[in-house]
Amino acid sequence: MKIEKIQVLKGPNIWSIRRQKLIQMRLDLEEVEHLPTNKIEGFRERLELLLPSLITHRCSEGVEGGFFQRIEMGTWMGHVVEHIALEIQTLAGMDAGFGRTRETKTSGVYNVVFNYIEENSGIYAAEQAVAIAQALIDNVEYPIAECIQTLKEIRERERLGPSTGSIVQEAVSRNIPWIRLGKNSLVQLGYGIHQQRFQATITGKTGSIAVDIACNKELTKKMLDDAAIPVPSGDLVIDEEGLERVIGKIGYPVVLKPLDGNHGKGSSINVTDFETAKAGLYHAQNFGPKVIVERYITGYDFRVLVINYKMVAAARRVPAHVVGDGSMTIQQLIDKENSDPRRGYGHENVLTEILVDKDTNELLEKLNYTLETVPQKGEIVYLKSTANLSTGGTSIDVTDMIHPENVTMCERISKIIGLDVCGIDIMAENLTQPLKESGGAILEVNAAPGFRMHLAPSEGLPRNVAAPVVDMLYPQGKASRIPIISVTGTNGKTTTTRLIAHIVKNNGYRVGFTTSDGIYIQNTMLTKGDTTGPISAEFVLKDPTVEFAVLETARGGILRSGLGYTNSDIGVLTNIKEDHLGLNDIHTLKDLTKVKRVVLDSVKKGGWSVLNADDEYSMRLMTDLDSKIAIFSLDENNPHIKKFAKEGKITCVYEEGFVTIKKGEWKIRIAKANNIPITMEAKARFMISNVLAASLATYLYGFEIEDIANSLRTFIPSAALTPGRLNIFKFKKFQVLIDFAHNPAGYEAIEDYLKNVEATKKIGIISGVGDRRDKDIQECGKIAGRMFDYIIIRNEKHLRGRSEEDINGLLISGIQEAGREVSYEIIPKEIEALKHAMSMAEEGTFITALSDVVSNAIDLVQEYQNKEILEEGKVM
Repeated sequence: MKIEKIQVLKGPNIWSIRRQKLIQMRLDLEEVEHLPTNKIEGFRERLELLLPSLITHRCSEGVEGGFFQRIEMGTWMGHVVEHIALEIQTLAGMDAGFGRTRETKTSGVYNVVFNYIEENSGIYAAEQAVAIAQALIDNVEYPIAECIQTLKEIRERERLGPSTGSIVQEAVSRNIPWIRLGKNSLVQLGYGIHQQRFQATITGKTGSIAVDIACNKELTKKMLDDAAIPVPSGDLVIDEEGLERVIGKIGYPVVLKPLDGNHGKGSSINVTDFETAKAGLYHAQNFGPKVIVERYITGYDFRVLVINYKMVAAARRVPAHVVGDGSMTIQQLIDKENSDPRRGYGHENVLTEILVDKDTNELLEKLNYTLETVPQKGEIVYLKSTANLSTGGTSIDVTDMIHPENVTMCERISKIIGLDVCGIDIMAENLTQPLKESGGAILEVNAAPGFRMHLAPSEGLPRNVAAPVVDMLYPQGKASRIPIISVTGTNGKTTTTRLIAHIVKNNGYRVGFTTSDGIYIQNTMLTKGDTTGPISAEFVLKDPTVEFAVLETARGGILRSGLGYTNSDIGVLTNIKEDHLGLNDIHTLKDLTKVKRVVLDSVKKGGWSVLNADDEYSMRLMTDLDSKIAIFSLDENNPHIKKFAKEGKITCVYEEGFVTIKKGEWKIRIAKANNIPITMEAKARFMISNVLAASLATYLYGFEIEDIANSLRTFIPSAALTPGRLNIFKFKKFQVLIDFAHNPAGYEAIEDYLKNVEATKKIGIISGVGDRRDKDIQECGKIAGRMFDYIIIRNEKHLRGRSEEDINGLLISGIQEAGREVSYEIIPKEIEALKHAMSMAEEGTFITALSDVVSNAIDLVQEYQNKEILEEGKVM
């Protein structure tokens, strides 16, 4: 078997709108295509022995063990790989359950699709699932335990921490979108101007001064002491002399900790002699030169969590420990404790496995114990000096037991330090009494407190402490999303996108939009190139200045990674025509429709899908979409339009020279088409179609008719505003049209326009696109033969796997099929072809350059225009 390609889908995609995180692996079974599982002796037994948990996979049989039944009956290896990939992820603590395996048009080649939790874990699972299947076929051993452990390690490296993850999950439950910024725990909630950011549990509202105070333990302690909040007595030291002075003042036992430490790193507790204190000093100085020495407060370790200056949870933290039974060694007790199903690797479970480290050995050494010591029955042996859950500690929820006076004190502390999310460490016998009565003290204030101990305590009620964070970032009534209009289709996407963006901008919004030319924020190009994929969409949605997004969404990005957003307000489908067929398993218009409809399926509940009533495949979607539907047509008498009118639905039509919104039978005229510059005095019908789509989409969003009309009248086509979209340049004797048309439907649109153009001679510059089907290239030649009097054939910049002779031969064959005597010549370089066409132009000639590199052609023509203007100026 051979993996041809692995793709990571991160948004709504052709396999699933709801399950957005999918691995799509293109797998060539090679000779295994002829070996279904029932023809491989012992395959089922070996698989069951290696992965017995696959018994839970019900498969299409719908019962436990259903997948093994399919193995017995005989199934293809791609299906087996899918199930293995899902199961090894699940065994590594990433519950994955969705999968699909479908054969492509190429015999023996399958698309194996399954969901993932962490991207690189998914990729690794895909690769290893194939390796496991091959090992089972070959009857050789496979190190499954190593595979699962590697998956766990990848997961821990890449996953969001439990605190960050809990906030994201809470946001998702409220339909708030999120974007991970980079590979760490920095996350954006919401889109555009409504975004909020947080990292771990520090939010965008957290003041940097407050964080600096919390990180400076000595300053924190002084501020709290000044505010009459109980803190341990002590001081800051940098050497043994200072250490001796402070201990002489406060007495034993003491605690030593680095001034700028966190998570208990570098701390030594309950120190009762000077030699140990000196060792603790040097240990702390590994994390910084300044060390805090404080009186050791006895009692229990409590953490109180305050969010938005309100106490939301409290927990008692217990360091990792074992309880002796009189017969088992400490190591055996640790192993037993780690076998608790609640414990796992890293953060995969409620509790973390207890690992023996330097801290453990030092604690045991103080007791004159080793790992082989057998503690007495009931004896508690602490294995860590701090109570962090990440080192195996446990937590007990005490939220409901905290005394009101302590609640008030903790809320005061958060205000004093200035932290909107604040973790307060308290040492006390209990929290049911005020601290001044129990003798407890505040040990630390944390600027990025962990939530895990509250989300999933070992004992007591779990507390959803992520909810108040999201409440703070998005109080009731505050929006998290910006409006999104997404435009897809074969032809007309870019112009429709630009038209919509222009209308939106004229209505007072700061708009971000993506096109095949580049990414624009308020008409300023920020990134040049084809930006119609998910990365570009995310670029716009991450911009904190954008109030409204209009996204051109092409098939390539959908197939490669899925959509770059979760839901849109309006989805526009301009048309579905033959283009890019035969690529990426998209062979027919039905296949292409499946890709394009992803945009429409992702329209939010209550949103609108805008469809072209003149397009057969677009209309096939009308009865199969969950969103509301509105349609547009160049023909008021289109049967779909007439049906919609009878049903009282909204449409947009071209009637009697007007662009008109229809609500049932009522007409609301927007503007006369020949007054809309982009329509070229109503001669370019395909541009009128784009106007209809843009007008309908913006009307449905809620813009006023007069505002739409004014915007359409001020949208002036030009090389700057609409590059490569019917750009016409006028010279003294001739005119040049540059357009991006590159498929039969695009050529037909130009042909329709040229019928309305008067010219003594029509010269065409054409080329064939190498990754299109033979018949598509030939059809372009045929249409060119119909609409031009003279043709110059040039070469594409990228031949995409074909030879020049092959492409040109197909074009010439098409020209000859046109049924007209048309002269042609071949000039390979586009610039030379364009220069030659302009040099042979006579009075009244109309040159049409159908260009794939629009900017080069436009630059040349504008250069010639400038020369002509200069020459005329000299003559005058």
